[in-house]
Amino acid sequence: MVAANLSSVRTWPSPSIPTLPGSGAALSLFDTASGEVRPTAPGATATLYVCGITPYDSTHLGHAATYTAFDLVQRVWLDAGHRVTYVQNITDVDDPLLERAAANGEDWQELAAREIARFVDDMTELRLRAPDEWVGVVESIPHVVRAIEALQQAGAVYDLDGDLYFDVMADRRFGSVANLDLDTMLALSAARGGDPDRPGKRHPLDAILWRAARPGEPHWPSPFGEGRPGWHIECVAIAVDDLGMTFDVQGGGRDLVFPHHEVGASQGQVMTGQWPYARLYCHAGMVGYQGEKMSKSRGNLVFVSDLRGDHDAMAVRLALLAHHYREDWEWHDDELAGGQRRLDAWRAAVSWPTGPPAGAVLDEVRARLANDLDAPGALRVIDRWAEEQRVRGGEDPSAPGLVSRLSDALLGVAL
Repeated sequence: MVAANLSSVRTWPSPSIPTLPGSGAALSLFDTASGEVRPTAPGATATLYVCGITPYDSTHLGHAATYTAFDLVQRVWLDAGHRVTYVQNITDVDDPLLERAAANGEDWQELAAREIARFVDDMTELRLRAPDEWVGVVESIPHVVRAIEALQQAGAVYDLDGDLYFDVMADRRFGSVANLDLDTMLALSAARGGDPDRPGKRHPLDAILWRAARPGEPHWPSPFGEGRPGWHIECVAIAVDDLGMTFDVQGGGRDLVFPHHEVGASQGQVMTGQWPYARLYCHAGMVGYQGEKMSKSRGNLVFVSDLRGDHDAMAVRLALLAHHYREDWEWHDDELAGGQRRLDAWRAAVSWPTGPPAGAVLDEVRARLANDLDAPGALRVIDRWAEEQRVRGGEDPSAPGLVSRLSDALLGVAL
């Protein structure tokens, strides 16, 4: 079946971000490729690509934690005086989506549209800055075709029973993003959507670029025959078209380091003949629940829509910010209560007509966030100010308003 186009999906409304006095510090982030915290060092416009959802289920806390981290990245850049161009994809056709739709007995496009709408609601309520370009795979197929043709011209594509594969050995730097040994890469490829055991491949880690049409699956016309894109090339085509090569930060969850970001970097570099694909590769940790990684396959997901149905979305955001973006952590039921207590304390503190001076609060929150997004440290800075306000108060009439604005502008928490 030839599939329809879901390109009618559009992004959510970005929150208004207050302007603060002065200018923030330059942002440094942990770079997976080098294993070090490095300056991001963008030009006048900072560029960010974050891998988006496959819309076959609701937004869970793992999604929310990742996207909140990269929302902070943008806020720190904006505060430092940069413009920001943020691009995110939607994997609106892929095996997990098709499998879930079949299991539910529903049309895959209807499932995708419903879950994308729920994701939009969640991101809006959490006050995440919207992507400047939010691009579905379906609408990007012409871009994917051009990317594959460029890889063909570079001699990096081969045919295997009608499927087109990318030869990872065409990139002499393959492996330099994740820096893993071969056995680990093979195991991760098998666990994360690859097919390392398929007979006939030149290298077990070669990645599919174009999947020839199978009975009952959606497919589109192309110069390579009817089919649909592979996973990695979709992001490469979107990122290079909308940001160009050597954009500032490639972001996502840690589970995307290999194979997705590794293979994607190689495809971009071979496709364009340029290096690097991204200047810095930044990854958020994994969120667990009930002693295990939170995942759809385990059925232990905590959905943002459920939490915000009964609680203030700002309490949810504060619960997420209480953990450093790079740490692996486990959600407990009291996390949200802690976020709500903090939110109540901050709102009470800024409701006073005067308060303790807050200039140093702004400076320290800026410094904490610029140092690899130390959000937990930034929260503690405002906690101390709020506690001083509660115990002793203060005489500065500008302080409550400044704390309210910096909470909003830098942390995305509206008081």
